[in-house]
Amino acid sequence: MQKDLGVLAVFMGTVYSYRVQNMANYIEDSTTKTKIPRTPLRFAFFASKQNPFFAIAAFTAVTLASLCEIFLPFVLKKIIDVSSAAGSTPEQVFIWVLLFPTVTFLMFAFWRTSGFFGMVWLTRTEAFAYNTLYNYMSQHSHTYFSNRFAGSVSNKVSHAGEGTFRLLDSTLWGHYGALLVLISSGIFIFVTSHLVGIVYILLISVLIPVNYYLAKYRQPYVVAYAKEKTAFRGRAVDLITNIGAMRQFSMRKTELGTLGTVIEKMRKADLIQWRLSEWILVINNVVISVSIGAMLLIMYSLWKVGSVTIGDFVLVLTLVMGLQHTLTFIGNSINQFIRLYGEVEEGLDEILIPHEIIDTPHAGVLIPKGGEIIWNTVDFEYGKNKVFDDFSLAIKQGQRVGLVGSSGAGKTTFVSLLLRQHELQGGAILIDGQDIAHVTQDSLRSAISVVPQEPMLFHRSIRDNIAYGKPDATDAEIIAVAKKAQAHDFIVSLEKGYDTTVGERGIKLSGGQKQRVAIARAMLKNAPILVLDEATSALDSESEVAIQKALHELMEGKTVVAIAHRLSTLREMDRILVLEKGKIVEDGTHETLAKNGGMYERLWKHQAGGFLVE
Repeated sequence: MQKDLGVLAVFMGTVYSYRVQNMANYIEDSTTKTKIPRTPLRFAFFASKQNPFFAIAAFTAVTLASLCEIFLPFVLKKIIDVSSAAGSTPEQVFIWVLLFPTVTFLMFAFWRTSGFFGMVWLTRTEAFAYNTLYNYMSQHSHTYFSNRFAGSVSNKVSHAGEGTFRLLDSTLWGHYGALLVLISSGIFIFVTSHLVGIVYILLISVLIPVNYYLAKYRQPYVVAYAKEKTAFRGRAVDLITNIGAMRQFSMRKTELGTLGTVIEKMRKADLIQWRLSEWILVINNVVISVSIGAMLLIMYSLWKVGSVTIGDFVLVLTLVMGLQHTLTFIGNSINQFIRLYGEVEEGLDEILIPHEIIDTPHAGVLIPKGGEIIWNTVDFEYGKNKVFDDFSLAIKQGQRVGLVGSSGAGKTTFVSLLLRQHELQGGAILIDGQDIAHVTQDSLRSAISVVPQEPMLFHRSIRDNIAYGKPDATDAEIIAVAKKAQAHDFIVSLEKGYDTTVGERGIKLSGGQKQRVAIARAMLKNAPILVLDEATSALDSESEVAIQKALHELMEGKTVVAIAHRLSTLREMDRILVLEKGKIVEDGTHETLAKNGGMYERLWKHQAGGFLVE
């Protein structure tokens, strides 16, 4: 009995171990509940099976085309044998002559058929892969994107999405067809002469394992090159994004020198893996030359003694000549497959990692009722830094609250946690009595309008950027909020007005203009909670005075959380909180705190030109 239980335990342990290992190969998309494979071949099949008909049709057409291609040398053999045979008639020869263009036509027809079916299958597969990966990537946390170059992340998605396309493309029209040719040719050669067939089998038996081993040996160097290329692209995008800073600090030579170092590392990595590829080709050339020479010498000897016909000789010669390219580059084909596999794997490993912040299984939709915000004994650490410890705060609906404090006091983290860009280690944040950890992230952020310190504008028209706060907004609504944000006048002065494209991150607009567009966008969203993160920091004094009226109108009836280094912008807040090391050290109105003898009064007196000196 104990023995049986022991065997059962081992069996169950093995099953559990396999299940855990198998589960590790998949990751679930919390929004679609789809299990996404994390390994290249599984992911390729996952993306492909959305269009099974086109995939099957494409592979069937390739199969028939390859068989026709291999059948052509046999037809040529029959033409030679029949035409040279004693007593053969012209009609007999004509049948085989006519068959040659017929098979050729069928071969081309099947190849083109594979193209028409294959292009639908592959383009749909690639589109599905991109949609799946971008959907999953977009759910990563703020920390995920803060720790990575935007160009690098985009490159990883391209590696996985385009790599899947190329992996399947090379399989359909490269590896699969080559495999059919190798097998079919071997059958024809073996039927023609068992001895030559044995040499062919030995050739394949040696060539494939040797090339597989050499390709595996080369793989780490290929992956190293791919990583260096990714690093180069990330560095290049970072340089282009900050080209203005480079010029302002006269760092062009330094930056180009650093970029040149990265390029050189990429070049050396490429040279190493390419050199290995050339040595693989050298080895293949030697093995193939010796093997083909042996096969032809055997065929010549057999023909000389009359064991094979001249047609048999031509058949083997034609097949061998056709196989030379396939056999020579079989190592490259294997390595290409491994390289694409590595690129897809690298992309999937970077994108398909567990999300740090996910909606709970039964997350509801936040129903804002006025915008009351409650912090209930919140604990939060960022890295090893304890930002908030047992932090509690109540902000009534419609209350306007300003946050003040030196760098590291917790102001930015306060806003990030309110938007649930990080998970709490303890406590809860409630909006209108609803725990934000138990509602969907989309519904939470729909209830909060944010005017950030650095306006985040898309490389689209001004109209599109403003309408981002309400995609179905009419032109009249867009113009109305632009006027309230003091943006309408400068917009209509532009050559294309509201249709003006602002450039990447709004580079074509001044800092004040970008901020006004961002304020107009927040106005259009009209959420019950408003977060102002240095909303007027990019404005000159005259513009700030003009826009304060618009902000007052925007804040009307809303719960407001405003961060400002320019303390003058907080004078009319209902309440000002002074934070220090994640704790509220002062709480009151501007008038009260400015005469309280505390930190706020010192900060107020230390201001130069209205800005907080840190």
